[in-house]
Amino acid sequence: MTVTYPRKLRDQFGAREILEFVVRDPEIHYLTLNRYRYSEQRACKDLTILIERLDGKNRELIRDLSRHIHDEARHAQWLTDLLYELGAELNTPPGPSYIDEFERLLDDNGGRPGHELDLEEFLIDTLAAINVTEKRGCLYFSAHIHALKQVPETRENTLVHECIERILPEEAAHVRWGNRWLAQMARTSAKNAARVEEAKRRYAAIEHAAFEVSMDVTLGAEWRRTQRLFEIAETLPVWERPGYLMEHLPRIVPETQLARLTFAQMAFQRDPVRFVQRFLPALLGFERTDEIQRKAS
Repeated sequence: MTVTYPRKLRDQFGAREILEFVVRDPEIHYLTLNRYRYSEQRACKDLTILIERLDGKNRELIRDLSRHIHDEARHAQWLTDLLYELGAELNTPPGPSYIDEFERLLDDNGGRPGHELDLEEFLIDTLAAINVTEKRGCLYFSAHIHALKQVPETRENTLVHECIERILPEEAAHVRWGNRWLAQMARTSAKNAARVEEAKRRYAAIEHAAFEVSMDVTLGAEWRRTQRLFEIAETLPVWERPGYLMEHLPRIVPETQLARLTFAQMAFQRDPVRFVQRFLPALLGFERTDEIQRKAS
């Protein structure tokens, strides 16, 4: 069975590259931790909604999901305690939300399993969606730990390191759990095996598109978002593609421009000089071009 891993941002920036920058700036570091907290907290709500939609069907999965909620709630608590100890914000993180965009890009008609929806198809889609987001979490928690080992061992960094090291093994267990469930579903029939592979491809495309929305506001982001949207559409039945594209294409330009303006305002308010020297060139893509040219020379 195919194993799909999260791709790099813009197919250029890996998790380690991003986190090595993040941990060196306390404000961005705390914002990132708050995003972790928000995602873990939201996962509790989303998994609870899933259990309600199952409505008693598949008792084993409901039991596993309940344990999953317990884990995510504990992670949210640990991160909340950490941020409180650090004196950091506990608000809804500013800027585009990865988890919100992921949910918006899902092609879900809202039916109840066993009624309007085919239960097996619903479970495969749901498990694939959970699995791909858990993989992203593992990738970033692992990269975060690696990045913290490259910076001075301050009290704050030690607290962050200890917290994430507690979370990572449980997130890795969630990935293995999802892999087992998907493999189990694939073994039930050739039809379900094909469904599993298709779901993994679709939700990997959705996850990557959602991730880029939360991170990429540089020049050309609108075009890259459009490309990702077409990649998602290609995983849908042909007759569903026009409607899906018509639903999401109109919002790409205004949302990206708003996100770009929000990030620019935040950067300028923090440090006007650094905004001109570092943020503006990065926003326009000049910094990455210079780096590529240096490596080539």
